[in-house]
Amino acid sequence: MFYKIFTWFRYSISIGAGEISISRRVFASIKGILFTLLSIKGFTLLKVFVLDVVLNLRILREDFLRWLMHMCIYVGFMLLLLMHALDRFITSALFPDYFSTINPFMFLRDLFGALVILGLAIAIYRRFILKVPRLLTNAMDYYAIIIVAIIIFSGIALEGTKIVSHSIYKQMVEDYSGLEDEQELRSLEAYWVNDYGVVSPNLKGPFGAQTLAQGRELHKMSCIECHSQPQWAFTGYGVARIIRPIALGLDRVNTPTLLWYIHFLACLLGLAYLPFSKMFHILASPLSLLANAVMEKGKSDPANIATRQVMELDACTHCGACTSRCSVAVALEEIPNINILPSEKIASIKALAADRELSEQELKDIQEGVCLCTNCYRCTVVCPVGINLQDLWFNVRETLLQRGIPEFSVLSPLSFYRGLMKGELVQRDYERPLMRVREAIADRCDLMKEQDKVLPLGATDRGFKSRLNLSAQASTFSVCFGCQTCTNACPVVANYDNPQEVLGLLPHQIMYACALGIRDLAFGSNMLWDCLTCYQCQEQCPQAVSVTDVLYELKNFAVEYIGEKTSQSMGKR
Repeated sequence: MFYKIFTWFRYSISIGAGEISISRRVFASIKGILFTLLSIKGFTLLKVFVLDVVLNLRILREDFLRWLMHMCIYVGFMLLLLMHALDRFITSALFPDYFSTINPFMFLRDLFGALVILGLAIAIYRRFILKVPRLLTNAMDYYAIIIVAIIIFSGIALEGTKIVSHSIYKQMVEDYSGLEDEQELRSLEAYWVNDYGVVSPNLKGPFGAQTLAQGRELHKMSCIECHSQPQWAFTGYGVARIIRPIALGLDRVNTPTLLWYIHFLACLLGLAYLPFSKMFHILASPLSLLANAVMEKGKSDPANIATRQVMELDACTHCGACTSRCSVAVALEEIPNINILPSEKIASIKALAADRELSEQELKDIQEGVCLCTNCYRCTVVCPVGINLQDLWFNVRETLLQRGIPEFSVLSPLSFYRGLMKGELVQRDYERPLMRVREAIADRCDLMKEQDKVLPLGATDRGFKSRLNLSAQASTFSVCFGCQTCTNACPVVANYDNPQEVLGLLPHQIMYACALGIRDLAFGSNMLWDCLTCYQCQEQCPQAVSVTDVLYELKNFAVEYIGEKTSQSMGKR
C-alpha cells in the first residue's frame, strides 16, 4: 500500500512534472492538505465527501442500476471489512461485549454479505446479460468479481457448515459448558439439534418437552451469552438447511476447516493484491474526488497537479462511462486500436507513466488513441470519480510527441485543441512535432528531393488519380485550366513575399500535380498543410473547382499513404 502511494509522487505524466523532485511533491502535498483543511475549502471537502464519496450522487445521476450495484458492493464490503475482518481492532474496541455469534453483529454480518451478493449479481447482469453498450470487461474486472465472490460465498458456506457441525458443537461444550453429567449433556445436545440446527450422529428428533426444557435451561446457563439463534444468520442458516442431509459426511472430512482456509487465503490474497488491482479505487477514487474539488489548474501548485494526475490513474474504476459518451469511439470499428476508447487507455497510460518497456507499436497505439480525440470534454464531465481525462489525454499526447514519434493527426483538425493550449507549451515543443511530421512526409516523397528533375507529361500515377476521382468534390481538379484565381485569392499565399519558396506548390500548381498524377509533389507541398480551409479559393474559382475540398482530400490521402509506408517499414524491421 505504501509503495503504491509512493508511486503517486514518483511517477509523472504531466508536462514538465519530470523536473519536480519527489521530495518537493511530497512537501507540496502535505502543505496543500493542511492549507485546504484549515481554509474555507474544508467545507467544500465535507460537501464532496458526503454527496459524491458516501452517497455516490455522480453515479446516481448517470444510472440508477449502476448506483445500486456500486452502493451494495461498496457499503457491504467496507462494513464487512471494518466490522468482521478487523473486529479485533475496531468492533471489539467499540463494543466490549462483542461476539461474532450474537446479535446484532451476526445478523449485520450476513446482511452486509447479502448486499455484496446483490451487487455482484447486478454487476454480472449488466456486463454479461444486459450488455451495456461499449462496456468492456477485462482481466481486472474478472479478477475483482471472482475474488469478491470467493470471499463472500466461502464465508457463507463456512457459516453454514459450522451451524450443522457436530464436532464444533462438541468442542464448544467441552471448552465452555463445564457439564459432565451424561443426561445434562444429552438434553443440551437435543436442544441444539432442535433449535440451533446441529446435526448429531447420536440424537435425532422429535424430542420430549422435558428434555428440551432441561436443555434450554442449560443453554441459558452456558451458551446464550455467546450464541444467538442461527436463523438470524439468514444466509449461513439457509446453507445449513440445504446441506443438512450431508452434514455428517461434511463434518467427518473436516469441511469447516477447509472452508476457513479458503476464506482466509482469499481474504489475504485480496488484501495483498488490492493495491495492484482495480479494487484500489476504493481508496484512490475518494481522494481523486476530494482533490479535484479543491484544485484548480493555473492556481494550484504544479507539483500537486502532477501528483493528482498519477493518482487519478489508480482512481479509475473501469466503469466505461467515459467510453459510452466518447464521440470518437465509433472509430474503433474502422481502426482496431483499443486505446481509442477512453476507459481502455488508462491501463496503457499506467504502463507509460511507470516507465515500463513498451514496443514501438505499443507507443504508436497509445499515441494514436490520445490523438484521435475531439476534445469534446464528454469523458471528463461524466467521470464518476472526477478524473480530468481531458488534461490527461493532452499531457500524454505531448509526452509522446516529445519522444519523437511522428504523429500525422497534429496536422489535422484534431490538433485544434493543441493549438488552443499552445500557451502552456514551450514554443519549440509546440513546433517540433509539426516539423517532424512534415519532414516525415517529405522524406517519403522522393520527387521533393529532386527539385531540378524534369518530369515527362505522361508519367501519370493512375492509382493516385483514381483515388481522387472517387470523391465528387475532389474530382473537380480535372476541369482546372490554370487561371491562378485560387492562388491569387489565397490569404496564405498573400502572407509571403516569395510564397513558392516557403509553400512549395501553390494552389493552382497542386491542381496541376493532381491532373498529372504526380503524387509526391502534391503530398510534399507545405501549402497542403498550411491551408486555412477558408474556402476563398473555392468560392472564387470560375471553373467551380472545389479547391479546398481537393486539398482536404489530399491531406487524408497523404496521411493514409505515409502511414501505410511507415507500417510497412516497421514490419520489415
